[in-house]
Amino acid sequence: MTERATTPDPRPPHPAPDATPDLSSKNPDWWRQAVVYQVYPRSFADADGDGLGDLRGITRRLTHLAALGVDALWLSPFYPSELADGGYDVADPRDVDPRLGTLDDFDGLVREAHRLGLKVIVDIVPNHTSHQHVWFQEALRAGPGSPARDRYVFRDGRGPSGELPPTDWQSVFGGSAWQRVPDGQWYLHLFAAEQPDLNWSHQDVRDDFRTTLRFWSDRGVDGFRVDVAHALAKDLSEPLRDLGAPELSGEAALTEFAPGTHPFYDRDEVHEIYRDWRKILDAYSPPRMAVAEAWVPGARRALYARPDELGQAFNFEYLQTPWDADALRRVIGDSLATAHAAGASATWVLSNHDVVRHASRLMLPPDTDENAWLLSGGRAPAVDTAAGLRRARAATLLMLALPGSAYVYQGEELGLPEVADLPTEVLQDPIWEQTGRVRKGRDGCRVPLPWTTTGPSYGFGAAGAWLPQPPAFAAYAVEAQDGVEGSTLELYRTALRLRRKLLAGETLTWAREAPAGVLQFDRGDGWRCVTNLSAEPVSLPAGEVLLTSAPLEDGRLGPDTTAWLGR
Repeated sequence: MTERATTPDPRPPHPAPDATPDLSSKNPDWWRQAVVYQVYPRSFADADGDGLGDLRGITRRLTHLAALGVDALWLSPFYPSELADGGYDVADPRDVDPRLGTLDDFDGLVREAHRLGLKVIVDIVPNHTSHQHVWFQEALRAGPGSPARDRYVFRDGRGPSGELPPTDWQSVFGGSAWQRVPDGQWYLHLFAAEQPDLNWSHQDVRDDFRTTLRFWSDRGVDGFRVDVAHALAKDLSEPLRDLGAPELSGEAALTEFAPGTHPFYDRDEVHEIYRDWRKILDAYSPPRMAVAEAWVPGARRALYARPDELGQAFNFEYLQTPWDADALRRVIGDSLATAHAAGASATWVLSNHDVVRHASRLMLPPDTDENAWLLSGGRAPAVDTAAGLRRARAATLLMLALPGSAYVYQGEELGLPEVADLPTEVLQDPIWEQTGRVRKGRDGCRVPLPWTTTGPSYGFGAAGAWLPQPPAFAAYAVEAQDGVEGSTLELYRTALRLRRKLLAGETLTWAREAPAGVLQFDRGDGWRCVTNLSAEPVSLPAGEVLLTSAPLEDGRLGPDTTAWLGR
């Protein structure tokens, strides 16, 4: 077979589903039960053969998403960036990184997506900028006490010569959250040192992001994913307060503080910002949607999803729940209640660009230290890839049966596992260096996609890829699975086609009686989902079998299998 990386095939092997949902202005609530496909641009498709994915590569492969049956694509950052944090260090929020294309390329992507019936959501990064941003460079030149520094969080250090950080706050990526500059002051960076935090009490910051929202909305963008939505507002009143322990700098410490009072996470003042944004988003027809990345407890997450704020928020409790029937039932129930209280729809996600892919993660024992597992190259404990894929397929059908929006991460439709054995010399995630090479980071879920079974990057591009792909990727390639009955790709296509026909309301009803280890619920629109998380096959309730994640075993639902039934 020949390499086909740069051949723009305008039609997929399978046509896009006929039952295209109404994504026009007639349905402003299209997002409430949409399936959104996350594209990590640098790892999706490379059109120019430089080893880095780009916008034209995405545009050429949009027919794959249309054939898959998703409703929208979400683009992770494609803005100018030195890639200190995989693109989340943004030097200009209203332009395209030259390595990824141009604004004309972006406009072409949006036009083609809309032609295929796909909505487009873009990532925006309001908590911080790149240290290469013109504002930060101006702040460095201007010096202490200057108006330019007020757009960021600069402070004098402690100690006789200001040699100590202003507080004991810690970076998410490890080490102090403060970086000293040559004139002696320190600036705050909750993430990498190349990502200085903005001061959201400054009017310039607020005005500039209003401009950014309008800029992309005017170019046809249908929505926004808001990065680190819970960290914008900070208590910067003097004196800044220490937390007393490094662990209190993390999101997990929010329960140690009265709601809304942590110095820099999930403060009550953040909601005024999003109420202001909603006025801008609602000025468009249809209104632009938004979803918050907010690592906060469920009751607090509901605040971000209120109709007069962002409207939706990611549900990370579901992603973090072990493969256990009782635990999943509790989280599903709580998540639906939280979304209902906010007037929002629930969100469900199994994988993204920040976590171990669920085809591997769901097979790890609940007490596994995922970083230690990554450092072992995925060998301690070893993961049975076939069993992991079976469990991942069952988890997918369960997720897609739930009321609300499902967010799918690129490559999960191929069943890709985590590439846990990347050699340390190729790692790009700043976590690796910033933690003194103690935490391996997130590169294993960002390895470029395989499109063909041969070629230097399995169809990703005409040459190699920016992260090496393992030889096993050939068996997962789109080319290897397309049209193959029982393949994971065909399972996703079938499930999404059925979901369009079956989905209506936003509620479910749990079965009064179900075998131990089994999740079973009815959807009010005439179908039911049964997932067997036990170790033994179970009998199915009455109903027409519409789809199963694995073949039935003598008419029974085997372990780690989900079935959809008509009623």
